Amino acid sequence: MGYKDVYGAWREDPNGFWMDAAQAIEWDKQPSKALFDAGDGQFEWFADGMVNTCWNAVDRHVENGRGEQVAIIWDSPITHTKREITYVELRNRVANLAGALRAKGVEKGDRVIIYMPMIPEALEAMLACARLGAIHSVVFGGFAAHELAVRIDDAQPKCIIAASCGMEPGRTVHYKPLLDGALAQAKHQPDFCVIFQREQEVAHLEEGRDVNWHGFQYGTEPAECVPVEGNHPAYILYTSGTTGQPKGVVRHTAGHLVALNWTMKNIYNVDPGDTFWAASDVGWVVGHSYICYAPLIHGNTTIVFEGKPVGTPDAGTFWRVISEHKVRSFFTAPTAFRAVKREDPKGEFVKKYDLSCLQTVYLAGERADPDTITWAQQQLGVPVIDHWWQTETGWAIAANPMGIEELPVKLGSPSVPMPGYDVQILDEAGHPVPAGTLGAIAIKLPLPPGTLPTLWNAEARFHKAYLEHFPGYYETGDAGMIDDEGYLYIMARTDDVINVAGHRLSTGGMEEVLASHPDVAECAVIGVADPLKGQVPMGFLCLNSGCNRPHEEVCKEAVALVRQQIGPVAAFKLCCVVDRLPKTRSGKILRATMVKIADAEEFKTPATIDDPAIIDEIRAAVRELGYAKEPA
Repeated sequence: MGYKDVYGAWREDPNGFWMDAAQAIEWDKQPSKALFDAGDGQFEWFADGMVNTCWNAVDRHVENGRGEQVAIIWDSPITHTKREITYVELRNRVANLAGALRAKGVEKGDRVIIYMPMIPEALEAMLACARLGAIHSVVFGGFAAHELAVRIDDAQPKCIIAASCGMEPGRTVHYKPLLDGALAQAKHQPDFCVIFQREQEVAHLEEGRDVNWHGFQYGTEPAECVPVEGNHPAYILYTSGTTGQPKGVVRHTAGHLVALNWTMKNIYNVDPGDTFWAASDVGWVVGHSYICYAPLIHGNTTIVFEGKPVGTPDAGTFWRVISEHKVRSFFTAPTAFRAVKREDPKGEFVKKYDLSCLQTVYLAGERADPDTITWAQQQLGVPVIDHWWQTETGWAIAANPMGIEELPVKLGSPSVPMPGYDVQILDEAGHPVPAGTLGAIAIKLPLPPGTLPTLWNAEARFHKAYLEHFPGYYETGDAGMIDDEGYLYIMARTDDVINVAGHRLSTGGMEEVLASHPDVAECAVIGVADPLKGQVPMGFLCLNSGCNRPHEEVCKEAVALVRQQIGPVAAFKLCCVVDRLPKTRSGKILRATMVKIADAEEFKTPATIDDPAIIDEIRAAVRELGYAKEPA
């Protein structure tokens, strides 16, 4: 069956399609049907089934004779450490940790916050929670104390599991003082904290509250897997909200299992036993879905990588890991490739490694500009697949389903909607628009298994944020179009579509043009206020390493390129070169913050920002452009 047949089969019989996919999961009690209407625009999947995530991700592979297969490879160029953990070792470690947590009172439904770096113990903590039916909430390691405190008060965890420190190139991030600071601010206090002491830094333990990861496991009985209802929350993952209050995305257990398992073969085209690597962090949704859960549920070997695309030690670190660990399918963010390309535009490092094991590269997290995809295709000689999804969905809304059929790649498009997603482009009034027309991207309800059923403790906010604007649809917050062959194009966040003298223009389209300039490594375009035209675009360029041409010259060429390819209607004249762009730690460019800087509006520096010092650099660049709204 090709893609159209599979998508058609889902459309014709959604219940049958997902019940069929559910056969790949081991159930304690089979669900009677796939979809349950929970009312008020909310839906649940496999709600009356009973199942355990940890059993499906770990124990069943041991029971089925795959215990000696490597489950996790830890590769940490920062600490010069490598480690392999087999499925049988993983089961024993997770069962022991879960038993120790249970002995201290953690039970089904309790929340556990996990605040850890990229070490295997982070995955073990997640799986131990899943084993008990506890609901974990992973907070990105090294997040500021205030942000951690906000999440502690919202999730109200019985326990917090943390590490003593995280390692960054050239510095140690002191997690324990950050945790102590968060607990000093938080109204809610956990019963206890488990601290994994890393050899790079041994933290002070607070008597009566903190226990040592290894010490508290002595003398406790290993825990068995606790079956939970299909609609039992597996985890809460906080995503930054526009109000400054984080949104706790909830993931139900059964739909998560079924959907993620389905994606591993159908989208990522890996078989059990293959090595799969998602170069992300467990604190983000990619880390939840494709470092921890999906590869293990499917019986793959997953890589936990503690390093950076460049600087640990060089721009060849990705290729070393792929070559050394025989990675078949590799998933990263476009921003990581842009960093590698900036350091090594000619791909000299690629040539040093045997990458014959690599079949496909997948990009997500930020729009993949055609130039970056073309560079990666040329360097690696394999398909480079852009796909699109969100923290809320947990897996790809649109992709090129390599395990079903390799569709022709259209640069700038994440290809086509996946089964379960009825993607439509709507105008402001909520009416579908013709092919090729820019509009708001929405998904007709119900959303498929594995997507968010609600927000933690915030039903009203869930409705307002996602369901209110277009009744009967989930509002993605992205803008784009669908061409006449059904390919989707994500042009920008809805608020990144700017109105220049009555013309609706995509800043993403302008970024694509700028990225095609041979000297440009990375760029961002924002819409800034203009008294005459309403809004005008402003471009920020980061240049390739080794480019020593005058900045004015590059900017002049960039302006001419946009004029030539989009037209004078874009009114693109404001353009400058900067060393770096403000980004979140997961690589997303903070365009909304840049707009506020340029328009001299008050703003709160996002907690997710990688380096707050960049704010002043952007402010200086705007001033240099002579932009009228920026105060001197």
